[in-house]
Amino acid sequence: MRKAVCPGSFDPITNGHIDVIERASGLFDQVVIAVLANSSKTGLFSIDERLVLAKDAISHIPNVTVDTWSGLLVDYCKANNIGAIIKGLRAVSDFDYELQMAQMNLQLKGVDTLLMATKPAYSFLSSSLVREIARYGGDVSALVPVGVLKELKARSTHGGKGN
Repeated sequence: MRKAVCPGSFDPITNGHIDVIERASGLFDQVVIAVLANSSKTGLFSIDERLVLAKDAISHIPNVTVDTWSGLLVDYCKANNIGAIIKGLRAVSDFDYELQMAQMNLQLKGVDTLLMATKPAYSFLSSSLVREIARYGGDVSALVPVGVLKELKARSTHGGKGN
């Protein structure tokens, strides 16, 4: 079975993430969305909330599951018999960072990384940008899944106005 992981903080999961995950699901038998549990960072959503939002967002993709991890991603891959890491690239700046990570992951544990270009419609999209727009009541309805939109509206300092 060919397995891959799409790692990230997913705070929150966006339509750009979903696009990469959907395309990866066509290339692999199983894809795991691995939500990073980083105790040194405080996100907008808790790890448990991110897991629920991600599961809801990918419920239409039968070969995709959601899990959480902390520590080295390559250790998670080896423990779960995952041979590939899928990362989305938005810009050249993403490539510089992801190439270094890909080379290190290959060196450490022999785990390959596939760098997938995002669709142009999502080339500007990031979770931090979505959080910032939503915080001030901006319209993020075209940027995130419906479940995420609902939760962002509930947390907006503007009570969801403008969304």
